[in-house]
Parts: sequence; C-alpha cells; structure tokens
Amino acid sequence: MEKIQDLLSLNGKTAIITGAASGIGLATASLFADMGARVALIDINESAGKNAATEIRKRGGKVKFFHSDISSDNECKNTIKAIHEEFGKIDILFNNAGVIKRKNIIDLEEQDWDQVIDVNLKGIYLVSRHVIPIMIQGNGGGIINTGSGWGLRGGSNALAYCASKGGVVNMTRAMAIDLGKHGIRVNCVCPGDIDTPMLRGEAHQLGVNEEEFLKEAANRPISRVGMPQDVAYAVLFLASDLSTWVTGSTLVVDGGGIA
Repeated sequence: MEKIQDLLSLNGKTAIITGAASGIGLATASLFADMGARVALIDINESAGKNAATEIRKRGGKVKFFHSDISSDNECKNTIKAIHEEFGKIDILFNNAGVIKRKNIIDLEEQDWDQVIDVNLKGIYLVSRHVIPIMIQGNGGGIINTGSGWGLRGGSNALAYCASKGGVVNMTRAMAIDLGKHGIRVNCVCPGDIDTPMLRGEAHQLGVNEEEFLKEAANRPISRVGMPQDVAYAVLFLASDLSTWVTGSTLVVDGGGIA
C-alpha cells in the first residue's frame, strides 16, 4: 500500500489557481507549493498577486503570477497558453475566483448581476474550456470548483451570488460526466463563512459592524468562522491521489453551517 504522504504529494504536478491573490486562493496556492506543485497564480489584482507570488517564493515555492480577467475569453485563452508554455503541462485547476453583491432582487442592478455571474460562473466555463484540452493531451487531471453553502441553500440579500453558486454545483456534476472518459475528475468544494477580505467586505456592503457580523457568522455547530486553510486542506484532498475515485462530488466545508 502506498504511503499517505506519497498520495498527498503534488511533486511534479502543475496547478492553476484563480483568485489566488488572497483568501482561500492564496492559502491553497501556499499549500500546493509546500506539497511540491508548481503553481500558476491568476488574479485580476496585479499588485496583490505579485506580492503573493513573492511570499510563496521566499519559502522555496515554485510559483508564477499571471494577471488576467477570467470573465474575458480572450484573456483566459492567452493566459492559459502562457501558463502551458511556461510549465509544459497542467495537472490541476482550482477555479476559485469569486465576487459577491449583498443585494436582493429589487435592489440588485443589472451590472451587479452581470459581474457576479461573469466571474463566479462564466469564469469557470472560460478558464476550464482552455485548460481541458491540455489536460486531455496529458492523459487526465483534476478540476476543483469553488461553490458555496449558498449554492446548496438560499441566503438573504445575495440573489446573484446564490444563483451563481447553485450553477457552479450543478456545472461541476455536468463536467464530471463529460470528462470522466478523459481521466479528468471534477469536484466542488462548498465553503461556509471564511475569514477573508470578501467576507469582511460583506459587512460593509450590508452596513453592519464587521466584528458583530463575524460573531454572527460563527453561529454554527463548530462555533467559529472558518479560516482559508480549512478550505485549502479540503482542496488538497480533491486535487491529490487520495481522491482518485471521487468525481462529480460536492464537499461542504462549513463547520456544520448547513447541517
């Protein structure tokens, strides 16, 4: 039997992470680099992305930052081409980039709807469609999409976000069905409230006290807000050889929030 350490290792693998400049994306990029992967960081925030790459590199990680707007097909095409040329192959794709607008259907403007759907849902489609042919050439790979607890149940004042994340969950299943024959596994991780800049930004969107907002978010069976590394560990499992017979699945990482 293989050792657990060997099954978890990402040595020799190349991973792409979108939304990698902060939060869950950054924590996962750091973990993947620690586990031996070469990591391509994608983010629209160029300064934060470059800083993230520098910090990971200081610890010996093999990373490179690529500035890209994943809601643009042309930018996705050029970025994935550049990553492929840089690293020679792509084994893992973590579609993690996301945005949220805390508004109900009446208050939500069309441009808000478009932005959330374009980043959270269309972005996965665009990045994946350019990565998948490369994975097929390489005889397989693993794709992990970031959903949400609110992709499995509704939430208040988050219409576009709930719609987009519900789409991500079912899109994952459809991708898994289509791509299994190519040796590509596709799974979805659904975080609960994670202490990230995006979560703290929600408090400001709603006009409430940030600390009170986080205190309320901790009201779950495991009575704390999640940390980015909590999700990163789950993503590592889905990306590693520990999960070679797992595809089309949704892994909820939320401290019991939707239990």
